[in-house]
Amino acid sequence: MKLVAFINQDTTTYGQISALINRMEEADQILIVKDKSTPMPFSSPICRAIDVDSSKDLLSFKEEIQTSLRPHLKEDFEVALSLASGNGKEHMALISALLAIPVGIKLTAFTKKGVEFIS
Repeated sequence: MKLVAFINQDTTTYGQISALINRMEEADQILIVKDKSTPMPFSSPICRAIDVDSSKDLLSFKEEIQTSLRPHLKEDFEVALSLASGNGKEHMALISALLAIPVGIKLTAFTKKGVEFIS
């Protein structure tokens, strides 16, 4: 299973994503969708940065995410998705892009109990 997460400039949310990267044993690849101006803070060998332009209007932004993710998800039926970082526009574009690929979504979070699927 692949983990997909969006990160933005708000570094306070990176702990949640880092915990998932380090503890989600089911993840064979982690796709970090980020604005092209945001540095990649994670260096795990299974992480891949997907650079996008979040200044675009919502529909163009969604299309860019979809086009960028499609080659990485062509064999997948479902992905784990973290929405711990990002804003409403970023979340809407990412969810819409994933559903249009199409792949199913399992919302994922790191809690006191460990990695949990919320959906």
